[in-house]
Amino acid sequence: MKPARLTLLAALGLFTLHADAGEVRVAVAANFTAPMKQIAALFQADTGHTVQASYGATGKFYAQIKNGAPYDVLLAADDTTPAKMATEGLADPASRFTYAVGKLALWSKKPGYVDGKGDVLKGSFDKLAIANPKLAPYGVAAQETLQKLGLWSSVQSRIVMGENITQTLQFADSGAADLAFVAMSQTVKDGKPVGGSVWAVPQALYTPIRQDAVVLAQPQDKAAAVAFMNYLKSAKAVTVIRSFGYDLP
Repeated sequence: MKPARLTLLAALGLFTLHADAGEVRVAVAANFTAPMKQIAALFQADTGHTVQASYGATGKFYAQIKNGAPYDVLLAADDTTPAKMATEGLADPASRFTYAVGKLALWSKKPGYVDGKGDVLKGSFDKLAIANPKLAPYGVAAQETLQKLGLWSSVQSRIVMGENITQTLQFADSGAADLAFVAMSQTVKDGKPVGGSVWAVPQALYTPIRQDAVVLAQPQDKAAAVAFMNYLKSAKAVTVIRSFGYDLP
């Protein structure tokens, strides 16, 4: 068979594979922004389905979905929100699974500023940024950590709260805060540190951050939504997730 004909047949095969491609609308916890962008690109290339992703705080997405926001899948920063949505009829309980286990980190843009034990929190820093515990699970983890260290009361006047973990990182990156409790995934890229200084908070100091994904009750394109959920479990997606410092259950 001639090469030109092989190329044509391959192209026709690809067209057939992607002819029924749809779109999946995904609400994504802010901490998962960078890995999601990579996974979405791979998913689109491999399946033909397109991804419309929105990034923000899990608590805010929950409120929006209750009010009818048009999402198909939620990638939460916790496991309690998807479980609650399933019991409330907002999501399909059978679809829920843990796609990543997040880690909390204390980060500063200044090299050498954050020490390996987090003792900088006992010092005379000006501002500490955390995500709002009412909206973001990583904010809850930051509060738990400070409470277990016996520092919650003493740092209250120096805390600035971000609406989500992305805004929290921006506070520290811009200099509006000296320190920020962020997701470990925000301090690495492809397995390498992004710079500054960081303390990996011991997981004994906060409740494990199990991040669950769930398909919502009435997805616009169920086939595309299910395909995306399956892709999250694929070897390609898992490689990306691990490269950003997440664990898997």
